[in-house]
Amino acid sequence: MRKAYLVALLVACTGLTALPVAAGVIGINQPALPLTEGRISTLPDAQQAPWLAYLKRSQAQHLADRAALAAELKPGQPAPPPPQAVGPGSYNMPTDKPDAWYRTAEARHVADTILSFQTPAGGWSKNQNRAGPARLPGQRFSNDAETMAQDPWNFDAPYDRFWTFVGTMDNGATITEMRYLTRMAKVLPGEAGEPYRESIIQGVRYLLAAQYPNGGWPQIWPLEGGFHDGITFNDDAMSEVSMLLDDVARDPVYRFVPGQLRRQSAAAVEEALKLILAAQVKRGGQLTGWPQQVDPLTLEPISARNYEPRSVASAETTDVLIFLMRQQHQTPEVRAAVEAGVAWLKSAAVTGYAFTRTPQGRKLIPQPGAGPLWSRNYDIVTGKPIFGDKDRTIHDDVNDLSEGRRNGYSWWVTVPQRALDRYAEWRKSSAAG
Repeated sequence: MRKAYLVALLVACTGLTALPVAAGVIGINQPALPLTEGRISTLPDAQQAPWLAYLKRSQAQHLADRAALAAELKPGQPAPPPPQAVGPGSYNMPTDKPDAWYRTAEARHVADTILSFQTPAGGWSKNQNRAGPARLPGQRFSNDAETMAQDPWNFDAPYDRFWTFVGTMDNGATITEMRYLTRMAKVLPGEAGEPYRESIIQGVRYLLAAQYPNGGWPQIWPLEGGFHDGITFNDDAMSEVSMLLDDVARDPVYRFVPGQLRRQSAAAVEEALKLILAAQVKRGGQLTGWPQQVDPLTLEPISARNYEPRSVASAETTDVLIFLMRQQHQTPEVRAAVEAGVAWLKSAAVTGYAFTRTPQGRKLIPQPGAGPLWSRNYDIVTGKPIFGDKDRTIHDDVNDLSEGRRNGYSWWVTVPQRALDRYAEWRKSSAAG
């Protein structure tokens, strides 16, 4: 009865009268706000200038990217079809092969395809086959939008489904391309590797330009609006960008990057570190983990897609902790964040259950000896696992979700164990130091 009353109240307040009311529904997911001049105007006067300059730079780069693509076609010439969507780039841009492989024609083809899809801003789109054909003149840098229907209630509906994710850190995009090109640059010195080194430098400039004044990174740059403007921990964007720029600043393999850019990369990582520490969620006065994304101005946790409510996120917390544990300067603030994050992961672990396929789709079921598992999302207030459905309803039991949504998302995960394993090594090395 209490849950039904809560849902009825939420529906009345939000006006979403068409939503079904189920026994396991505990809330309605609310959309995140984009970064706008209006929102920036609410900041103290002294803080507004850098944010307004950032927004203006983003808008100018968006127009420049579009103009550059249009200029590739002759008047009246039709554009080639967009690239086909595939899985994340790690499947076709391996970064862990032996050095000899990157000297092969196969590896060079992947690298050259990567170069052809680099946007004028310096980033890349996502979910494309880099082992496939190179981009043709006038061919779009990105696929058609994943969300084809322009449903105003769909948080992921783009303003233009033919121009979306044109430069993103989502699903490992841009980071994976740069990591792959780094392997190429390492084994191809001199003129043969020069195009790849130049592309990496352009990528570094892209990441530096995309960084918010407070040290965070959005999911898409130039900005696209909606939750994409949120500072994005989802898919490890914040931690992966920070680790890449940290390598650019310190690893000799990047000595071809101009010194000024390497110094800027080091400064960007310092700002990102401050942001990461500030974004760690507190519950009951205690630090826990990190959200999937936070508002760029307030740093409050925000939602993403319809089924991704604001939360503390175990998978994203994992890579943030690994980033913090690799910091050369283990300040008291960094150590406290690590200890609290690890303690939270340990407290949230579940054993004796498996998230596995059944005749009714994937479900969480008892299985002696299984685990540990972690829910992907935990409620900000209660600390309990939460799960979202396509209709924006938030549930307290993954088995209550529609079958398609249960099958299409990693609601229970094992990756936090990586952070716990790394923590054991970190504690030993810290004690030895």
